[in-house]
Amino acid sequence: MPLAAEPLRVATWHVELSRKGPGLLLRDILRGDDPQVEAVALLLAEARPDILLLTDIDHDLDLAALRALRDRVAEGGPAYPHLYGPKQTSGRGSGQDVDGDGRMGEPEDSLGFGFFTGEGGIALLSRHPIDADAAQDFSGFLWRDLPGTLIGGAEVPQAAQSVLPLSSTAHWAVPVNVHGARLTLLAFSASPPVFDGPEDRNGRRNHDEVIFWQHHLDGRIGTPPEGPFVLLGNANLDPSDGQGRPAAIRSLLTDPRLQDPRQGDPRAAEEANPEQTGDPALDTANWDDPDPGNLRVDYVLPSADLNVRDSGTIWPAPDTLAARASRHALVWVDLDWPPAATSGE
Repeated sequence: MPLAAEPLRVATWHVELSRKGPGLLLRDILRGDDPQVEAVALLLAEARPDILLLTDIDHDLDLAALRALRDRVAEGGPAYPHLYGPKQTSGRGSGQDVDGDGRMGEPEDSLGFGFFTGEGGIALLSRHPIDADAAQDFSGFLWRDLPGTLIGGAEVPQAAQSVLPLSSTAHWAVPVNVHGARLTLLAFSASPPVFDGPEDRNGRRNHDEVIFWQHHLDGRIGTPPEGPFVLLGNANLDPSDGQGRPAAIRSLLTDPRLQDPRQGDPRAAEEANPEQTGDPALDTANWDDPDPGNLRVDYVLPSADLNVRDSGTIWPAPDTLAARASRHALVWVDLDWPPAATSGE
């Protein structure tokens, strides 16, 4: 008997749950009185995503902070029995002078920028079982090995190129079993394309971190997903405004294997920057500083074979719960599931 399709909500949120040292995020969550943590929990109780990618959350090997946050969210919101957060690159020492300034051991010399291991990591939370054994973790893939890499002009010393991964944080392809059908999540968080010099090291890396996914879908790196997938995370790149090399994100947004639901909120348009050329209603980051200004940097892009029921953002307008949680919007999409609404294949 055919199964009626039900909505499956998939979301990403650059939650800004990063602190100034290891263990401090866990401390703040366990205290139970941190206003930002409480705002995060309340907003997730409102949004109730079934699958959630958090970016900019400090990572520890035992996932203690993530588990504590999951438990706090479950007190009044959705329960996430399934977590995924393997070792990541941010803050991990490289043993090399990555930026070539003659000094080693600085945050810029880490495999991915960070003052401590796991700073500003990413994590998946799911109501549905995660197939960790079948997941592909591309976080160790070397930047220099990307087809068409832009590392050549980034002034990265040769010794550093032999250890420097493409991922400033992580790139994952993670299957999730949703009511007997597989959905693959292509999850990542890219480096900001700023905070460098004329060599544009971060801008080049950001471009390549974003364009990586097309190489994966082409089968050049790893095994591309069989069946439906969702590409999601913080690309740190706007297709029209801000700094960076926008050709990378434009290429993803127009890839026929993907669809762009153009999630937005009309309240974002009320805070448009004077020089903005893109649609401000689609912005996902509400920065007070006019440089870079408000931008669209967070994305949830379903594969073309999925039916999108609805989509949107929870825009962090001033003096709102969302603004107390993060300067970034939570970006969500509701998908028909099972995809074909036909069976329990």
